[in-house]
Amino acid sequence: MNIDGASSVVLQALTHATSQDTAVLKPAEEQLRQWETQPGFYSVLLNIFNNHMLDVNVRWLAVLYFKNGIDRYWRRVAPHALSEEEKTSLRAGLITNFNEPINQIATQIAVLIAKVARLDCPRQWPELIPILLESVKGQDGLQQHRALLTFYHVTKTLASKRLAQDRRLFQDLASGIYSFACSLWSHHTDCFLQQIYTRDEAAALSSLERTLLSLKGIKICTHANTHNCVLIQSRQVGPDSTCREKLEKTIILYTKVLLDFLEYHPCAFIPLIQRSLEFAVSYVFTPAGEGVTFERFIVQCMNLIKMIVKNDAYKPAKNIDDSKPESLEAHKIKTAFFTHPTLTEIGRRLVSHYFLLTEEELAMWEEDPESFAVEETGGDSWKYSLRPCTEVLFLDIFHNYSQTLTPVLLDMVQNLQGPTNVEDSVQLLMKDAVYNAVGLAAYELFDNVDFDQWFKNQLLGELQVSHHRYKLIRRRVIWLIGQWISVKFKSDLRPLLYEVILSLMQDPDLVQFDFILNSRPPVDDFEFRTEQFLPYLESIFGLLFQLLQQVTECDTKMQVLHVISCVIERVNIQIRPYVGCLVQYLPLLWKQSEEHNMLRCAILTTLIHLVQGLGAESKNLYPFLLPVIQLSTDVSQPPHVYLLEDGLEIIHQQMLLSSLSSCFFLPPACLHQFSNLMSSENLRTCFQIVNAYIYLSATEFLQNYAESLCRSFCDLLKDITNEGQVQVLKVVEIALKVSPILGAHMFQPLLPAVFRGIVDGERYPVVMSTYLGIMGRVLLQNSSFFSSLLTQMASECSQKMDQLLGNVIEMWVDRMDNITQPERRKLSSLALLSLLPSDNSVIQDKFCGIINICVEALHDVMTEDPETGTFKDCMLMSHFEEPKLSDDEEPPTEQDKRKKLLALEDPVHSVSLQQFVYDKLKAQQALMGDQGFGVLMETVDTELVRQLQEFLQGL
Repeated sequence: MNIDGASSVVLQALTHATSQDTAVLKPAEEQLRQWETQPGFYSVLLNIFNNHMLDVNVRWLAVLYFKNGIDRYWRRVAPHALSEEEKTSLRAGLITNFNEPINQIATQIAVLIAKVARLDCPRQWPELIPILLESVKGQDGLQQHRALLTFYHVTKTLASKRLAQDRRLFQDLASGIYSFACSLWSHHTDCFLQQIYTRDEAAALSSLERTLLSLKGIKICTHANTHNCVLIQSRQVGPDSTCREKLEKTIILYTKVLLDFLEYHPCAFIPLIQRSLEFAVSYVFTPAGEGVTFERFIVQCMNLIKMIVKNDAYKPAKNIDDSKPESLEAHKIKTAFFTHPTLTEIGRRLVSHYFLLTEEELAMWEEDPESFAVEETGGDSWKYSLRPCTEVLFLDIFHNYSQTLTPVLLDMVQNLQGPTNVEDSVQLLMKDAVYNAVGLAAYELFDNVDFDQWFKNQLLGELQVSHHRYKLIRRRVIWLIGQWISVKFKSDLRPLLYEVILSLMQDPDLVQFDFILNSRPPVDDFEFRTEQFLPYLESIFGLLFQLLQQVTECDTKMQVLHVISCVIERVNIQIRPYVGCLVQYLPLLWKQSEEHNMLRCAILTTLIHLVQGLGAESKNLYPFLLPVIQLSTDVSQPPHVYLLEDGLEIIHQQMLLSSLSSCFFLPPACLHQFSNLMSSENLRTCFQIVNAYIYLSATEFLQNYAESLCRSFCDLLKDITNEGQVQVLKVVEIALKVSPILGAHMFQPLLPAVFRGIVDGERYPVVMSTYLGIMGRVLLQNSSFFSSLLTQMASECSQKMDQLLGNVIEMWVDRMDNITQPERRKLSSLALLSLLPSDNSVIQDKFCGIINICVEALHDVMTEDPETGTFKDCMLMSHFEEPKLSDDEEPPTEQDKRKKLLALEDPVHSVSLQQFVYDKLKAQQALMGDQGFGVLMETVDTELVRQLQEFLQGL
């Protein structure tokens, strides 16, 4: 494309492309699309948007087309890539002048330059940064601003690159320009302060814009630099000033720079600790900040103090001689600053000023108590919101300086003893704040507060003050008890607490959720005793259910469900008489929460505990549970991201508790796409579900789903950890245990890998142990399948069957120590003994090793009767016994019962190893004759023979 000749046609096309008439617009856009790959097109665009005489909309569009072209055609490997010659010309043209008069276009050009810089700077564009810095130094105000704007976008873009080599390049670049950026920022700050002093607001605003851009650059470079930065001095600017908003932005950005500097370069920040603490504490905790500070600034200052107090780099090692010099220096600075008077003032002001509920908060409590009760205070809210920020700072300072601050707080408590005058709103707010502090610092105050006495002598009485204005204190006291209940609260006082809770839940002044959501659930702690809670269970659970129905906010319903779940989990089967209404309501709540996945997660958690509490009675939930499970485990539906884990857990719990012989809770579609369900997050639960299915109805399950399951397992075993391999193989082992014939047939594709693992001597003991457990089941309980597998493997390995069998036995004997479970050790001995009697020379050659394993297993499982001196196999089970349970023990699940019934048929628990050894040796003797058998026994170590005879005496 000839640039001179093309400019007019491109200009015309751009002009048409800005038209509102689609008949004109569409052909122009199509023409521009065709030109995108034409050489010279972007040079024409550059000429057009650099021409300030043209229409603004046309120039704007030219910039956008140029910017989009960078993404598509600038890289050398891109289809229709720009030539290196044109790119060189374009780079030169982009930085010839910084005098764009239109702000929006100037910003787009800056972003455009940054995109090119990301690809070409510094290698192909080494002159970019020097030219930018030179332009910033110029006297022309517009040019200086545009260069600064471009400088900011370039550094921001370069800092976003993540490859190690690119990051090193940016660090080098940042080191070279950091000092200049700081001096530039300092210069513009001084200009702004001088212009504000002379009331030249227009000039001040311009300087402030440059200050802000400089500071943004500094913030970006801070992540890669360790230079110092000068503290800003903020001056008062009237609220009506045109500079006020931008000044506040500048101040916040400055504090962000400090916080980033402190986070990324704590050691380099040490020279600034003293000045930063003086600055932050002065504005936040002394009258110096009155009329100057604003909320977001206070939050930033508090975060600065918190990070200095908590920073591990500023703490000496336990052994002072092991401390780094910089840590000792920082600790010394902090110790000198945080004197007793300073800490006392900070502690008192945090509680008596920042902990006080504001008029806005009190009004919100009255007007919208539900929103007030669930106001966000968790997660990272302390970084941005004043109240959580204040509380987190209090906790960190109290933890680090508890010896100084504990007497201060206890003194504040002492001054507020006794009931407070309901007409004295100041004192009510102060008591609320102090009690808040005592609750937050509960663990720190453990040795200093006799909470049981305080509860009985003071707090209990305050809960009984019924005046409407005293609800503030009643609310705070019950929250305070919730904070202390797991720290220091006698079990004997629990019934009294439950009575108080029941009373408060019916308090007409205290909205129910205001109490429930602002106190820790009274059952959610280690010292909870079910028998103490049962007399109050029906009433409290009923009120909780009423509350669940009444509240409207999703967050509120989630928190109420959390409390309900805690109650159900703690009382377990005792909940059964009281959950009828909840069971009927949950389907409606599920339907109403269709657009609220987190609420549905809370419902699923409640269902998990409900299923556990109902046990086999949970079959009444099936009409509701099945569609819930279907949705939760359907990986083609978006909600599964939130619901899958809990949905699978419901299936697992239901399987454990079900007494039905052929009830399938996992929808068939889920089993057919089982590999999609088995992510790293829920792999273990999936295996537990499959195991439960096998125990429940092995034949039906394996016939319907083992084929697809086996394919999933084969795929999994290609790329999985050793622990994951064991989990997969355990499923196969359980299937063989429950159904030796069908299990071997259905999982046949997996067994050659197990066989090879044994022959090759799998080096991970736990995996090898599982291999041997699987092969032991096959050999002992499905010998014909073992023979066919041996034939198959001999053919694959081009070995004789006898030779391969000998290798298996030899490796089995050698790796017997890998097997640690007594059940598997006995299984191995039974399996190898099952090869006898045999006239096979290979088996007879390995006879000594087989006897060795048998004697080891006999030592594992045989116990001696001290009266008769005879031995008995301790693993034998003759009948099923219901266990005798104490009051604290939970009854066995239906799956526990199924496992025990299965064990009665398992050779490990139904065959006496002692008798089996005797019978097999007798059969081998009969086969070989006494002389031949005697020769065979001579291959066994004489000490092993002696031990064997001792075990077999009396048979």
